[in-house]
Amino acid sequence: MRVAVLSETDPAEPRVAAVPETVKKFKALGADVVVQAGAGSKAGVPDAEYEAAGATIAGSARDAADGADLVLKVRRPAEDELHHLKSGTTVVAIMDPYGNEQALKAMADAGLATFSMELMPRITRAQVMDVLSSQANLAGYRAVVDGAAEYGRAMPMMMTAAGTVPAARVFVMGVGVAGLQAIATARRMGAVVTATDVRPATKEQVESLGAKFVAVEDEEFKQAETSGGYAKEMSAEYQKKQAELVATHIAKQDIVITTALIPGRPAPKLISEAMVASMKPGSVLIDLAVERGGNVEGAKAGEIVTTANGAKIVGHLNVPGRLAATASSLYARNLYAFVETLVDKEAKTLAIKWDDELVKATNLTRDGQVVHAAFQPKA
Repeated sequence: MRVAVLSETDPAEPRVAAVPETVKKFKALGADVVVQAGAGSKAGVPDAEYEAAGATIAGSARDAADGADLVLKVRRPAEDELHHLKSGTTVVAIMDPYGNEQALKAMADAGLATFSMELMPRITRAQVMDVLSSQANLAGYRAVVDGAAEYGRAMPMMMTAAGTVPAARVFVMGVGVAGLQAIATARRMGAVVTATDVRPATKEQVESLGAKFVAVEDEEFKQAETSGGYAKEMSAEYQKKQAELVATHIAKQDIVITTALIPGRPAPKLISEAMVASMKPGSVLIDLAVERGGNVEGAKAGEIVTTANGAKIVGHLNVPGRLAATASSLYARNLYAFVETLVDKEAKTLAIKWDDELVKATNLTRDGQVVHAAFQPKA
């Protein structure tokens, strides 16, 4: 069984799909591991560390992928990488399949068996494979660090001989994994933290972290969660009431962090231009959903926008990648935990159980076809 770890072709992607720790684990499964030269350099992992863990270094993507049974990446293979991969190769990555039907078709046409890590079901046995959670956790932490860096004042209350410095007020919108970590980090840094979410179950989580919950708690609010634990899209009437409450609250905040995403849909707009205009000069908005269209009106992907009233809207791309070493380490463990379920440990070969619920949930393409029900070609 030959496992290839390829470099990322996107210059904005510093993460890598394997680290020396997981290379050793793949070797223990009986795999030959080949790493493309320089694959881990942006994540602080030199080629020598991969070699010390038992991997072979290949000079190019073509050489690394040559004869590979399994290819590991952070992002799905680019079109010009597909001709390096033989038909029948298994590829595991964050595939970003929504709205990318052409890319899925190209992978199917190349005869690849592809698995999308972000489609992993949220069940107990898959928790260790949950890349959305591992990466969102880091994004929530980094959002607060970035917010503090852009905010021109101290975060905690400080009592000095020259007078008292008030604590910064931080408002977190969307209390998923990223939001909870943002709340915890902002609290550790001494801020006064409030948070909001349309899912009623999050109120207790917010309060358990020492923050205050802000929401219109009516009957619709009590039903606002899917069986899978995701937020439902709310009615226009509820959105109007919530927006009015949030608008008065945002005007008093120093740092606002938005994290709201709906799988397969554009990010919901949570903060209007009028809300941004109501904020104080020097206040900061961190939009973690900017790659999906953004939660903040006026956010620009990859840019920091300074508004007319002196507020900053921060739209960093690939926020987990801003902590490349830690993000790679967690992602590599997620990958290994999943791949281990695809391997026959006695024969030391890939033996994918196509009826396994993890496989069925994540398998995009197989035998020249797009097989995932959610991404069938439109008639």
